[in-house]
Amino acid sequence: MPGGEIILTDKKKAAENQRLVVGISGASGAALGIRLLQACKTLGIETHLVISKAGEITIAQETEMSVSAVKALASHTHKSADIGAAIASGSYPTMGMVVVPCSIRSMSEIATGVTSSLLTRAADVCLKERRKLILAVRETPFHTGHLRSLTQLSEMGAIIAPPVPAFYTKPETTSEIVDQFTGHLLRLMGIENDIAREWTGLKGGA
Repeated sequence: MPGGEIILTDKKKAAENQRLVVGISGASGAALGIRLLQACKTLGIETHLVISKAGEITIAQETEMSVSAVKALASHTHKSADIGAAIASGSYPTMGMVVVPCSIRSMSEIATGVTSSLLTRAADVCLKERRKLILAVRETPFHTGHLRSLTQLSEMGAIIAPPVPAFYTKPETTSEIVDQFTGHLLRLMGIENDIAREWTGLKGGA
């Protein structure tokens, strides 16, 4: 018989299971995507980063970091127009993708499957391959069209996770709010971490 049995080593399986795609689009909240990259680097998670053109503008407007410095946080970076990148194919195994922040335009492209960039194509790949796709949609309020698209995405298997702050942690700084949300995103992806504080119940009981 031609060929033979292919056996993946535990090391290779582990590497593929720890490969995360991160998309930063043009919505407000660039700090959220940056913090996720920092956390993944600390945790030893291989990251593949795609920043949209609008995302690069938002980084410059909202943070003190340069786009090149943000890209340096990732294990691998891909140009938004590079539709031939590895993450554009379902044959390239990853644990999934987080788009944070996720703009309404990016969300809409992903919902329809009419993708115009590597960011939305990579997200579409996650949906078709039944991998985890987390969309931190940054908009308020939502109109009915937004809500219908978000419902469609949820029905398709995406996790809709708007960056809503948790106040039970009594945050004193913006960084604490960003950390809490970042830790929550990682846990949604199945990555354990100590960045987000866990709810342990009411003090003194109900």
